[in-house]
Amino acid sequence: MLSRVAERLYWSARYLERVENTARLVSVYDDLLFDLPHNVVQISWYNLIEINSGIEAFNNRYKVRDERNVVKFLLSDDDNSSSLLSSLKMARENIRTTRDVLPNEMWELVNELDLFAKQNIKQGINRSARHSYLNTIIEGCQKIIGLLAATMDRDAGWQFLILGRYLERVDMNTRIIDAATSLMSQSQAEQDIELGQVVWSKVLKSQSAYLSFRRTMRSSIRGAKAVTFLLNDKYFPRSQRYCLEQIKLAAAELPRSGLVILSADKLLENTKAVEHSSDLNSEFSDYLNDIQLDIITLHHQITENWFNFQKGEAA
Repeated sequence: MLSRVAERLYWSARYLERVENTARLVSVYDDLLFDLPHNVVQISWYNLIEINSGIEAFNNRYKVRDERNVVKFLLSDDDNSSSLLSSLKMARENIRTTRDVLPNEMWELVNELDLFAKQNIKQGINRSARHSYLNTIIEGCQKIIGLLAATMDRDAGWQFLILGRYLERVDMNTRIIDAATSLMSQSQAEQDIELGQVVWSKVLKSQSAYLSFRRTMRSSIRGAKAVTFLLNDKYFPRSQRYCLEQIKLAAAELPRSGLVILSADKLLENTKAVEHSSDLNSEFSDYLNDIQLDIITLHHQITENWFNFQKGEAA
């Protein structure tokens, strides 16, 4: 496979996953607005800018850190290269230039999703119809993933899609956990139980993990249990451990994969359980930041290993 084709497949998967994850992240914050007890803590939408590393870009564009500006920045801002519309645009462009190695129906599905997202973006920005809009976006992404899973050959192209999807997913998993940890740190000790039940149930639901958590952990929802599940469960397809294992398996099917597998192994070794909810503190946030830096390193290794070739050379 040509390196430029492999890179476009990798990025098309990353951008599609980013679209879905952005929709999930905004959706869970939207739900929290309705369910958080107002006497416990005031939710800050600006937290979403911080966990997405968009502080500088946001502050250059907006003076007010309110809900509307944050949601607009995350969903539709052209100056935010990671916004939902920007990511969908880039996914569409990468798919357009690799149509010969993808199922025919994929081009139609991504066009439909892109058209819906652009034509109805005001629904996403305005709170009244946001839930329906974001659900449609998530379902559209899942439809594309389902098409790929059902019809695509498990060749090199498939492996690069897997690398992109799960690298993006594991990155967002840490960011969602970090956002919840940050929110919990704003509460008083006597409010932790009341706040935690709401926050961590919403986090699990944002990852479609609620029922799986209940079946697997067989316990009430607490911060330590929820985080341990999202980091360490080896069967749930959005957990950190599962994503890293999928990256390893995909890399093993490709040539010259030794360094990439070693980096994935390092991340797996650092994937840990959380014993007590009190451990979800500033040190734990530092741990998540280190994980995110290691994920960036893994991305650079994938790029150097398979994409940085002369034009026309095989990956």
